[in-house]
Amino acid sequence: MLSLLKYKFVYLHGYTVYKMKVTILQHDIAWANPALNIQKLDAAIDRNSGSDLYVLPEMFSTGFCTKPEGIAERDGVTLAWMKHKAKATNAAIAGSVATEEDGRYYNRFYFVKPDGEVTHYDKHHLFTYGGEHHHFTAGDERCVVEFRGVRIMLQICYDLRFPVWVRNRGDYDMILYVASWPTPRRAAWSALLVARAIENQCYVAGVNRVGCDPTCEYNGGSIIIDPYGRVAASCADNEQMEATATIDMEALEAFREKFPVLRDADI
Repeated sequence: MLSLLKYKFVYLHGYTVYKMKVTILQHDIAWANPALNIQKLDAAIDRNSGSDLYVLPEMFSTGFCTKPEGIAERDGVTLAWMKHKAKATNAAIAGSVATEEDGRYYNRFYFVKPDGEVTHYDKHHLFTYGGEHHHFTAGDERCVVEFRGVRIMLQICYDLRFPVWVRNRGDYDMILYVASWPTPRRAAWSALLVARAIENQCYVAGVNRVGCDPTCEYNGGSIIIDPYGRVAASCADNEQMEATATIDMEALEAFREKFPVLRDADI
């Protein structure tokens, strides 16, 4: 079990903040094969022990399916694994899963804490170009989860193109984008992640997959960006790999106080 003594605690603006290790996992998702994908990710997390948060791609257990019938999960097997792994590693596990609930399908981003608490965000901007809106139900609520002193906004893939939806209201410190973002539009992915970090004065972790599914090819571009728009950690293109960076909340708070851009934001 990780010791809290390793963290640097600072009390700022009514909540405790410190340095937190985040690992992003870029992998090739086997189509509609949750057992194999979970096995691979389980091993990848074990290879990168000691982090506070592990972030997985969009629909990491099945691949991105716009027609979820027969693929989306009803039995909660993937979520059960996330709970088990979070407890075993004393870390949070985050990623989206194609989920069926009460006859409806959701692209659901789960954030699972070590104590078993689960927070979820249902993708708001469904990918109409690919027909996702014909089968999935869109979420209508923003979601910010607090974990070990860091307030984290949950977002999924296409949400990245819509800055108004994710505009920082002073309610988060980091955005997680989990994605299946195809190679032809990769330049937009890379540019928009940097933009979201700069304009919202926050850390951004973007996790994309590699490999192919029945309709698209993916080359990764998974990255962690600091509030200045600088690369804190990244994965090589077209490789299954992991990358880790430290979220420094004291430095973030100092930057926001010194250069208070968010105070001048439009309502």
